[in-house]
Amino acid sequence: MEDRKRDSNKEKLRSMALILNRADALVIGAGAGLSASAGFTYDGPRFTDNFSEFIERYGMTDMYSAGFYPFKTPEEKWAYWSRHIYVNRYDMEAGRAYKDLFQLVNDRNYFVITTNVDHQFQLAGFDDDRIFATQGDYGLFQCKRACHKRLYENEDQIREMVKHQKNCRIPSSLVPKCPVCGGEMEVNLRADGFFVEDGSWHRAARRYEAFLNENMEKSIVFLELGVGMNTPGIIKYPFWKMTKGMSRAFYICINRGEAWAPGEIEDRSICVDGDIGELLNQLLLYESRL
Repeated sequence: MEDRKRDSNKEKLRSMALILNRADALVIGAGAGLSASAGFTYDGPRFTDNFSEFIERYGMTDMYSAGFYPFKTPEEKWAYWSRHIYVNRYDMEAGRAYKDLFQLVNDRNYFVITTNVDHQFQLAGFDDDRIFATQGDYGLFQCKRACHKRLYENEDQIREMVKHQKNCRIPSSLVPKCPVCGGEMEVNLRADGFFVEDGSWHRAARRYEAFLNENMEKSIVFLELGVGMNTPGIIKYPFWKMTKGMSRAFYICINRGEAWAPGEIEDRSICVDGDIGELLNQLLLYESRL
């Protein structure tokens, strides 16, 4: 069974390489599965090695659920969140899957839309003007109540919080406050109706829309990587709809356990079930032989 699957994936990867090589434009849609494949998991040793004291005190089991923990004080909240942001945004390099993807598309006419907030595309070398990060960025703060539409880079503050935390708390003097209303600050993540979409967010949205409009009549490939069903309305469903509506569009999906396409676009789709990082590396090899 596994041998048949591997042979099938090899044929699909060869076909993908040919399709990508012939395409006039490429839209990359990336979800959490891509970062997980790159090694940035939210559980296992990566969690237990970095959050042992938080696990012992609060009974946390992984970084995802820990993000919803009802901390009693802002000093406790920011002790955890500064560590979380540091581990997932600043204390890391670009993962291999992202580097391979960049090598695969760097000389192509591409655009990226992603729900990931870990800045991996930028770290791997992707052009910031070709990235639309719809759900925010760990590296940015905003007013929790969105009293104004400005975002603030947080690296210096995060590093100070990590440096000075003790017993799962940070000093009260390091708790971030909104410079306008004096209220609480929050990480710029789309979690409620107060998510701030600043000028940069809207400019990225317009660039993405312009890219689609400029290439809708051309041979365009929608490459979906690691997108699950948590927020399918951002990448997955639009990719399906655009593939159906654009006569020269093709849909490619690489994901573990969630690689499929609806019947309406089946004849213009290739879906591969497996580890995204491994498959991207193999795809890069096939593409280099063309």
